[in-house]
Amino acid sequence: MTRQGIDYQAVFQGLPGMVALLTPDLVYADVNEDFLRNSGRSHEDLIGRYLFDVFPDNPNDPAATGARNLAASLQRVLATGERDTMALQRYDVRSLERPDQWEERYWSPINAPVMDADGRVVLLVHRVEEVTELIRARGRAGGGRARVLEAELYTRSRELQELNERLRQAHAREREVALALQDAMLPAPRLADHHRAAVRYQPAVGTLNVCGDWYDLVELPGHRMAVAVGDVVGHGLAAAGVMGQLRSALSAASRVSAGPARALEVLGLYARSVEGAESTTAVSVHVDWDTRMLTYSSAGHPPPALLHTDGTVVFLDQATDPPLGARPEHVAGPQAQVGFGDGDTLVLYTDGLIERRHEDIDTGLTRLGQALTAHRDLGSEDLADALLLDLLPAAGATDDTALVVIGL
Repeated sequence: MTRQGIDYQAVFQGLPGMVALLTPDLVYADVNEDFLRNSGRSHEDLIGRYLFDVFPDNPNDPAATGARNLAASLQRVLATGERDTMALQRYDVRSLERPDQWEERYWSPINAPVMDADGRVVLLVHRVEEVTELIRARGRAGGGRARVLEAELYTRSRELQELNERLRQAHAREREVALALQDAMLPAPRLADHHRAAVRYQPAVGTLNVCGDWYDLVELPGHRMAVAVGDVVGHGLAAAGVMGQLRSALSAASRVSAGPARALEVLGLYARSVEGAESTTAVSVHVDWDTRMLTYSSAGHPPPALLHTDGTVVFLDQATDPPLGARPEHVAGPQAQVGFGDGDTLVLYTDGLIERRHEDIDTGLTRLGQALTAHRDLGSEDLADALLLDLLPAAGATDDTALVVIGL
């Protein structure tokens, strides 16, 4: 049977074990046959209904945490885009025969994301295995000892869930600190106001995804400016700290180097001494308004875009080296030039603006070129906002985005 000939709805219904598909609002979108059979519910009981309206916590048990723990797990998947395996849960279920009574149940859940082409979580796969009978069978076989083990297992599961919640809160605090650190280290947009420059930094969604993206604008002698963006591999405070070191080093090197290639060479040598700077990408463009020339060099970074007044877009991709420190021996970096006209626009960005999971980078570059052409009549500030609106997923990107738009 070919891949095209597979009936995936039939596959879903035939999956062994209880599997449900939930929307990001935690509403049932679909369930398989095992879910209906083992839960004792019908499609009408489930589809289109909020998860915790169907399966609330036992109101007669003040210590019940099943719904809270499940909600926390699902929110983690939505925020991180990563699978979450929960500890064994006691999650009582209302009796179908006697709605005023609750049946003691034990479950082993796994929650996983389903992504769209833009990296957004559009569905949640909620797979759950009921282990109530296993717990009871062990209790019958082992008597008091089994009940002790059952209680210990449940206690350990509760402790693990509480530990996960503390870790989530710690990651959230780390995200806040990393964002504050990035904000303090990135230059203020007013540094280049007279050059019609607009800068944007859009952090990724989720508590774990603050990255090391940066931008920099440096006034040079004469009617010139150095513009750069870069991207440190990694997340959180460590990436933000490395970003600060590299941005400062490139800013200083740009002031004394003969051109962008030499500035990136210096940065590459420096990056070898900074832990966590491996595989960092960066691109630098020197703008000379007197000669109407752009001189540029890239270290493994997506190419800047030059938008002409007639709507054509040229990507500056003729001077690209590997990421910083990637070469075993130091060599001179490439450098290229291109002219620009009055009213043209230079756009530098990090990969969060164009890259999507399971998609070739050329697709993202084409999308960027089309957006630039469509908005060619906008000024720098409005163009920056339009690009973020057009190119970033509505639910938020899973990678940071730094963006610089320079009116030439």
